[in-house]
Amino acid sequence: MQPDFWLNRWRAAQIGFHQMAVDRHLKAYWPLLKLPSDSPVFVPLCGKSLDLMWLRERGHSVTGVELSPVALESFVMEHGIPVRRRVLADFDVFEAEGLKLYRGDFFKLTRAQLGNTAAVYDRAALISWTPEARQSYVKQLTSLTSPATPTLLIAVEYPPEQMQGPPFPLTRDTIENLYASHYSIEELARHEILEHEPRLKARGLTELREVCYRLTRL
Repeated sequence: MQPDFWLNRWRAAQIGFHQMAVDRHLKAYWPLLKLPSDSPVFVPLCGKSLDLMWLRERGHSVTGVELSPVALESFVMEHGIPVRRRVLADFDVFEAEGLKLYRGDFFKLTRAQLGNTAAVYDRAALISWTPEARQSYVKQLTSLTSPATPTLLIAVEYPPEQMQGPPFPLTRDTIENLYASHYSIEELARHEILEHEPRLKARGLTELREVCYRLTRL
């Protein structure tokens, strides 16, 4: 989607995509990455996700990038996090112990700014991009990480003719096409979730699955 779409959604508080609890798949499958507790973790398009706090509370130093200032300002206020703010050429940066949040364009983030990353957590990034933008997203993410870096990816599957995203559906074939040249791909879990998503059911879906993958950078 165009940047203005997401900026307007945040300004208008139209954020039905924001989860009011830590993601159940993060809690269930993050341990499978077997990371040391102090490992640095990258969360692209992080919004004001509670998952950021869950990762930080487990000792990870968490770096996120988010386009909307409303999202990041809400996040630090709602959690009472005292942050230092500084302005770079392309980003406003919110910093606290174990937390660094870049407010700006994901595609302008550099490897030097991100630093070493032990893992990537993608719950809401890839499924937010239109099919035309996915390849650029994966290319940028690949450029920001090193070989052997794992990604915990949470995707959704549904009949694409039933609903216009976001979230956009991602089949296993699509995941293969996007990642296979630079990542090994392992499906960790697949769950039917339509009954837990009345908002999406009301938009016309008759089936909806959430699928977790471990992607390992080659």
